[in-house]
Amino acid sequence: MSRKKRINKKYSAEFKISVIMDMRENHLSYRETARKYNIGSNESQGKDRLRGWERIYLEEGVAGLMAERRGRKSTGRPRKQPLNKSVEEDLIAENQRLKERIQYLEAENEYIKKLSALVYAEEQKSGKKRK
Repeated sequence: MSRKKRINKKYSAEFKISVIMDMRENHLSYRETARKYNIGSNESQGKDRLRGWERIYLEEGVAGLMAERRGRKSTGRPRKQPLNKSVEEDLIAENQRLKERIQYLEAENEYIKKLSALVYAEEQKSGKKRK
């Protein structure tokens, strides 16, 4: 058997406010109001939705009904704060100093390799064995 696909209806903030105000002014129950405004696919769902709207209205006022509440809240990585100018300049200077240090050590390493190769070639020529 195939099930009907439910389509979630989005109600505007103005509609929610007018429904809650009408319900409170005319002393209507949740079920009566849901039936009157055709909210929810059945009475129980409409009653629950109206109860939630009323709770939000009583706790947060009209602004609470205007806020979008669907979906999940973002739990991702927080955005990076920009560095202040002096810290950024210090980091750039440190980075440059470290690059120069790497170049020096690489050149020194190449020199030692070439020197070692020359010594080894000299030993091979003279017939001495290396330790």
